[in-house]
Amino acid sequence: MSAYQPVLDPACGGRMFWFDKSDDRVLFGDVRDESWELCDGRRFDVKPDMLMDYRDLPFPDWTFRMVVLDPPHLRNAGETSYMAQKYGCLDQETWKADLKTMFSEC
Repeated sequence: MSAYQPVLDPACGGRMFWFDKSDDRVLFGDVRDESWELCDGRRFDVKPDMLMDYRDLPFPDWTFRMVVLDPPHLRNAGETSYMAQKYGCLDQETWKADLKTMFSEC
């Protein structure tokens, strides 16, 4: 992690959005820090530079020049399903408020 990153990805998950998954211009954040083995034997890692919740970011406003955001968008995936593990899952009850707070925060 460099001293200054102009880009924040607060829901990086497995960094699947990125060609360069270790781009030092980006601060990769996520609420999860975990790894598992996929059904085909490959490892899948959610290893953010910093643990953070996109609903309550620990930075002053205007800290980053850009926020790249690909938040969880599943509501009905089983907790241990492949889709939920790989992409994360929204809370059944609070998802609307969570997304509204996320966009306001980001």
